[in-house]
Amino acid sequence: MDHRSDVREFLSTRRDRLTPDRAGLPAFGGRRRVPGLRREEVALLAGVSVDYYTRLERGDLSGASDGVLQALARALQLDDAETAHLFDLARTANASPVTKKARARSTELRPSIVRLLDAITDAPALIRNNYFDYVAANSLARALYSPVFAEPAPNSARFSFLNAAAPDFYVDWDKTTRELVATMRGEAGRNPFDKRLTDLVGELSTRSEHFRTLWAAHDVRYHRTGVKRLRHPVVGDLELTYEAFELPADPGLTLSTYTAEPGSPSADALRMLASWAATSAHSDHDSSILSRPASDGH
Repeated sequence: MDHRSDVREFLSTRRDRLTPDRAGLPAFGGRRRVPGLRREEVALLAGVSVDYYTRLERGDLSGASDGVLQALARALQLDDAETAHLFDLARTANASPVTKKARARSTELRPSIVRLLDAITDAPALIRNNYFDYVAANSLARALYSPVFAEPAPNSARFSFLNAAAPDFYVDWDKTTRELVATMRGEAGRNPFDKRLTDLVGELSTRSEHFRTLWAAHDVRYHRTGVKRLRHPVVGDLELTYEAFELPADPGLTLSTYTAEPGSPSADALRMLASWAATSAHSDHDSSILSRPASDGH
């Protein structure tokens, strides 16, 4: 991933989507040749010179102060995720060669996390890492995402873009893939020197035109809560609310849980799924650890 190109395309796409009317600017100057704001209009809104903003949009964020970045975020009407991404891009631009290395990731699951998954019995719960691997799941989550867990190395990104079953499994496949790529964009901004993540982006870009199109949009979002609609091969359609929790003590790991509205058809389907999971021939432990942690001597 080319950092200057990422900066240039992120800022230009944010500028293109913002009209003078939305920005509170008068529509003067005759016919416009750009879909959104002109560079000089962004500079005016941000309180910087046109030359300086032009330098920023050409990919050079080195030396940009927090005040300038905040002013730019306000001018471009960035949301929280986009603002954080802009600061991440600036942090990378100002990083010294010594600091340009991947941040440490959690590679093992602590026993207490395994117990937590086992304790959640009425809702699907799973843990993914920042490479979008599903590294652990309780029995209900494993049943819910059975098409994904049928793969040798369950990975939500690879399944979504490379498995022909994904558009049927995800009822809102277009929305799901847009949100997934926007989440990946944010992760790439936070840790741009992570080779494993870069390799994943490269693999998906090579093998999926849909991924390439979404990646080029430079959209960024947080993946914290929302509604997931799935078409399960055993119990049919489910509409579930998900909550995603980053694990502060385990950088790179996120716990996601799924619940259904009480009394809804989806709640009935979840109960059917739990029954199916309980009676199916599973040889794995309920926590379904895909990569066992090293022994801690206990």
